[in-house]
Amino acid sequence: MPSKSPLTTDLYELNMVQAYLDRGENKTAVFEFFVRRLPERRGFLLAAGLEDALGFLETMRYADADIAWLRGTGRFGDNLLDYLASFRFTGDVHAIPEGSVCFPNEPLIRITAPLPQAQLVESRLINILHFQTMIASKAARMVLAAPGKILSDFGLRTAHGAEAGLYSARASYIAGFGGAANVLAGQRYGIPIVGTMAHSFIQVHDDEATAFENYARSRPDGVILLIDTYDTEAGARKVVELAPRLKADGIAIRGVRIDSGDLIASARKVRRIFDDGGLNDVIILVSGGINEDTLQTMVAARAPIDGFGIGVNLDASIDAPSLDCAYKLQEYAGTPKRKLSEGKITWPGRKQVWRTYDTDGRIAGDVLSLESDSHPGETLIAPVMRGGERIAPPPSLQQIRDRAARDLARLPEPLRQLVPGTAYSVTVADTLQALAAEMSPAKGR
Repeated sequence: MPSKSPLTTDLYELNMVQAYLDRGENKTAVFEFFVRRLPERRGFLLAAGLEDALGFLETMRYADADIAWLRGTGRFGDNLLDYLASFRFTGDVHAIPEGSVCFPNEPLIRITAPLPQAQLVESRLINILHFQTMIASKAARMVLAAPGKILSDFGLRTAHGAEAGLYSARASYIAGFGGAANVLAGQRYGIPIVGTMAHSFIQVHDDEATAFENYARSRPDGVILLIDTYDTEAGARKVVELAPRLKADGIAIRGVRIDSGDLIASARKVRRIFDDGGLNDVIILVSGGINEDTLQTMVAARAPIDGFGIGVNLDASIDAPSLDCAYKLQEYAGTPKRKLSEGKITWPGRKQVWRTYDTDGRIAGDVLSLESDSHPGETLIAPVMRGGERIAPPPSLQQIRDRAARDLARLPEPLRQLVPGTAYSVTVADTLQALAAEMSPAKGR
């Protein structure tokens, strides 16, 4: 289960809050979480993780045992410990809805709250939003690379921890995957859970055909057989021989999985064996080393593959295992704030994003400006929490998934085709640039 401990944070958050409380620094602060720049080969992001982030804010509590442990460290004053013991998040939250396509410098979430509160929630918010957005963005590339194909998350065992495996299942499902092997994802999120068998099941039996039959009779619904333990073509022929006997007992073989070798060549041979044997409806699934590049190659080759199980390339996002993201102070006590560190300069103030569309309904460009500004187009950042409470019931996972499908369909065609180097226009409005200029290094900030 996702961590519920408020101690899932960085020490410097507590250090700063101690100093804030010592000085009575408790005015309203505005922080925004955003991605500074896209990883190589990425043309867009898919926002994910908001519902888990809001759940964290709603339920963040310090238990007596947490306070006792913090007291035992000798690091903190009674004023901080008393503050944490009664902590409740009472701030406002604005966000880009989950499942939305988004781009660098566009705030995925904005926190408006008393400074100590806004500071305390930083680390965990980044942890949740960064990871799910990273995985959803990776999964979206795979969905676009293999339109109409069955995609399943098989990555739990190679994910960087149990929570990462759970969040990967959720984020990839939002992006358009059909299901996940992770059973907890089914319980927690209602995601369809999928799975076949391991090679060990075949090896336990002295005869491969007997293994197939035993499995099918034990698990007669949606039977998927793993056929490459010994010889893939021989395994396929055994499936052809077994199918009529199972059919007589009301058991249909839905498909087979291949997990090794030249997947395109093997799939073609197996398809021919099945078609010649009258198993035209039996689908072929493959797994092992699948990423968006191999998906595009297989689709372009018209390989007779119906679906893909994808593991570490999804759950660890191997080619881009992190996003250059930040949670930065944009306003304090009504005054805009700007970070001016070299290479990490921020745009100050509370911001909004306006999106326009072309005549075909494809997204044409975004404008980033101050919330108080006005521009043509659809506004992306909306209020989701006021005074620490949600302002509307949370959307269902299916609604979030539908939004993602809609936004991915609206991408300009070069982004949909994953064309490297494709740029998308995000214009920083004159109003925001003027405010930023006022806060230049010459002003001695």
